[in-house]
This record gives sequence, C-alpha cells and structure tokens, in this order.
Amino acid sequence: MAESEGTEETEETAMDVHDDEPTLTCPMSGATPLGPPEEWARLRQRCPVARVTLPSGDEASLLTRYADVRQVLSDPRFSRLLNADDAARISATESGGAFNDEMSNAMPQTGEAHRRWRRTVSKWFTAKRMAALRPGMEAMADRLLDTMVEHGQPADLKAHLAFPLPVWVICGLLGVPHEDRDRFSYWSDTLLNLTKYEQAEIDAAQAEFVACMTAHVAAKRAHPGDDLLSDLLTATDPAGYRLTERELVYTGQGLLVAGHETTANMIGKMVAMLLADRRHWERLLADPSLVRPAVEEALRMDANPGLGMPRYIGEETEVGDTVLPKGTTVLCSMAAANRDETAFEDAGEMILDRTPNSHLAFGVGPHSCLGQALARTELGAVLDVLLRRLPSLDLAVPVEELRRLEGLVVGGLREVPVRW
Repeated sequence: MAESEGTEETEETAMDVHDDEPTLTCPMSGATPLGPPEEWARLRQRCPVARVTLPSGDEASLLTRYADVRQVLSDPRFSRLLNADDAARISATESGGAFNDEMSNAMPQTGEAHRRWRRTVSKWFTAKRMAALRPGMEAMADRLLDTMVEHGQPADLKAHLAFPLPVWVICGLLGVPHEDRDRFSYWSDTLLNLTKYEQAEIDAAQAEFVACMTAHVAAKRAHPGDDLLSDLLTATDPAGYRLTERELVYTGQGLLVAGHETTANMIGKMVAMLLADRRHWERLLADPSLVRPAVEEALRMDANPGLGMPRYIGEETEVGDTVLPKGTTVLCSMAAANRDETAFEDAGEMILDRTPNSHLAFGVGPHSCLGQALARTELGAVLDVLLRRLPSLDLAVPVEELRRLEGLVVGGLREVPVRW
C-alpha cells in the first residue's frame, strides 16, 4: 500500500516555536525506507517552525508547512549565502558541507548577478530541448535493460539503469566523457555526503573535480562541440556579460553533480514507490497516458529527499506567525510541505492522476531547480521503457528491506533489487 503519514493537521494549531518542543535532529528518517518521518505531521500541527540540530551540531529552524516553505523559497531576502559568520554549518567539516562549499561560493547566489547567470545557462534546459533528447534517453535505457536482463534476476535496478542513464545524459549535455562516471560518482558522493568523509578527503575530491572540469573547459575552448560547455564559452547576454573561467568550471561541476546524483536516486525511489503497491504499476500498464502525472506524484510523495533546502536570513523576518531573528538559518523541507493536507487532498496517498499537483520537489522562485525539465524527461522516459520492456517487474525484496542511503544531502536508496 502507499505510505501514509497517519494523523494530519487539526484546527488546533500553535504557530510559535514551542519552548517545550524537543530539538530534533536533521535529516529525519521514516520508520520504513519509503515512508515519511512521523515527526512531520506533528510538527505541521503543533510546531511548524521547529528547532533542529544539523549534522554539524549547529541549530536551524525547520519549516514543514506548504505555505511557509513556499513563502521562504520565493522570498529573495532568504538567501543561499550560507557562509555568513552567524549562519549554521550543515556538516561538521571545516567547509560546512555541500551548501557551504567552494562550488556554491564560486557562483553568484543572489541579485542580478545570479539572474544573469541563470538566464545564460537556462536556455539549455527548456522543455522543448529536453523533449528532443528523449528518444536518445529511451534508446540508452533499452540498451541498459538489455544488459540487466542478460545479467539475470534478481538485479539492482539502480546499478544497471538508474545510475548510468543520468550520467550518460548529463555527460552528453555537457560534452564530457561518460567513461569518467566512476570518478564523477565518487566526487559527487564526497561533496554531497554530510557524515561520511573527513575534510581532507573532501578537499582532495574537490581539487580533483575542479582540475578535471578545468581540463574539460580548456579542451572545449580548443575544440568546441555542440554541447553546453562549448556554448557557454562564447555565450553573452544583451549587456555583453560572459561567464568567467571560474564560473564555467563550477557551472560544469555543479550541473554534473546535480544532473546525475539527484535523478539517479529519484529513478530508484520512483520505481520502488510504484512497485510497493502493485496496483499502481498495473494501472500504468493499463493506461500509459498516466506516466506523466505519475512522475509528478512520485516527486510529491518522495519522503526520502535528504536534508531539504537551507536558507539564511540577514534581517528579522516573520514566517507564518513566528518571528525569525536576524542570522537564522532556515531549513525548508519541501518533502514535508508536499504532504501538507491543507495543500493536497489525501496528501498521504499516492494518486497517480492527481491534478493539479503543485508540489515543491523542485523548489520555487529564483532558485528553483534549473534542470527540472531534464529530470522530468528522464523519469518519464525510464518509466515508459520499463513498462514496455518489463511489465512483470517487481521488487525482489519486501519494501521494508530496502536500504536508505545515509548522510547524503539528496537522499536515496542504496540499491533497488528487482525481478521480472
């Protein structure tokens, strides 16, 4: 059955940060690998702005209601500048974690500089351009499934399909060799994991990654191709703005990390969610036109997205009925917000044809996910191919035995064992 959160909001609400509420630890985990933490429903009801302890030991304010999360993500006063002296560190390492690292600090995070950078890069991620890539995605998914079937069952869908496909796609988009995928995977895991690595390992991975991307940018400058990096070398806006060499390198690195790690994990979670209740899979087999809304519903139902989206506020600001003091680091849980009964009817149930579905999985506002059209296209392509090729697909273990990835900013499952 679809995972449900149990008791939801009542009319008796208390909108303040409760002094009697215990400080919780983030990220939170559900009782089952695909289920939400029990605390989310209670927090939305009693303490929608809650004190939480991050992996670093620093405290932040966690938002769990749809309206509050949407407000903060849309408000430019809540910035991504998490390197302020009074900002909470995410991880215990010196750099403070993925949101405080050199890659984040190298890119313009606010104001016109960020908007200019986003306009320059975003034209490569339009829905029309992504749709043109879909036949290639489906062909690659077919080839990867050929290998998985030849391997035999049971098989790990993540290792055979969910991981290699997004790497192939984003490497092709950037124009970098996908043969480096094992190195990219290690570097991404090092930069996105909050608890697994020491600072020396993070520094080494970052230096190697930057050196690799610097070499790729230099190669594109010498021999341009039909890819994003080559285009960005000469792209200018109407005012003549062009990305600096440093911005090019970190743009490539950021897109490579975000373009494969998040999508690879989401493919695995989406398939696991649909197979956890066999009726969902059977309904898609009977009506493939539901693939697109099913992808959106899987994104909304994802209860294992990792940490959420941190923001920093440099002035006293009110969220809901709570006043946040200057210097507060706010953690926006889009996944908790996506289960808010005030925003979604039967929010704890997976409804494949849900419409409208204004989930916050990709964020909202000036920092919403740049690659959301790419992610949607990949998820839809994978699901279409799986339904066509392996209609008898099923989980090879009980859903309770699926294993979560621990400590990763973006969340995920360690493997997705399947049979067919």
